[in-house]
Amino acid sequence: MPLSGRKQVGRRTASLACVAALAAVTAGEAACAAGPAAIQLAQTPPSSAEIARYRALHAAAATGDTAAIQRLVAVGQADLDGRDGHGRTALMVAAHGRNHGAARALIAAGANVDALDHERYDVLTISGVLDDVEMVKLALAADADAGLVTSPYDGTALIASAHLGHVEVVRALIKAKAPLDLVNNLGWTALIEAIVLGDGGARHAEIVRLLIAAGADKDLADSRGVRPLTLAQNRGYGDIAAILERAGARP
Repeated sequence: MPLSGRKQVGRRTASLACVAALAAVTAGEAACAAGPAAIQLAQTPPSSAEIARYRALHAAAATGDTAAIQRLVAVGQADLDGRDGHGRTALMVAAHGRNHGAARALIAAGANVDALDHERYDVLTISGVLDDVEMVKLALAADADAGLVTSPYDGTALIASAHLGHVEVVRALIKAKAPLDLVNNLGWTALIEAIVLGDGGARHAEIVRLLIAAGADKDLADSRGVRPLTLAQNRGYGDIAAILERAGARP
């Protein structure tokens, strides 16, 4: 099949899968227009071309050059909250690259851990989506706001991480008092996203258990009025449904 044909088939398959996963939620279907990846990993990491253009602090963050960061700070040449063309700070660049040493140096120098890029992502959401537990804990130790509303979906790092099945990140965010029942503009909480965008497996079941144990509202319905237990049952997610039933959730 010609490449253009394969792309068309791929887009058609992705679109159908996404519509099914979003269960006819109007806002969710709109978000799916760009394919499942638009919801799963909407953050935009710096491209190789952008990294090649970086200078000073952004360049050091991208390469993990902690010594260069410390040197720039010491001589007063570090714009800690300066932005690249996508609105990323050097700390965000370090988070995208999993450069923990660079992140530590930037945080120690006073970088803003709650800054948002042009897509409204912060360091916590970026590192949460990457399942980078160490970076998440670094940000939280620097008093990053676990309740910050981020992304074009008006969500949180917790919602994004619950959706992706990142158990240890979710555990850390719950410990940091992330809001458990915040509803994003798709009409979903972290608990609901763990069900409707999860795979029903062990990781998402554990996240549902963690959220309920922490006090998440097990009966808070989606925008169509469908509660989590029914959402799990409709998808055949028996383990998740059992967790909800044991917690006394209503269908």
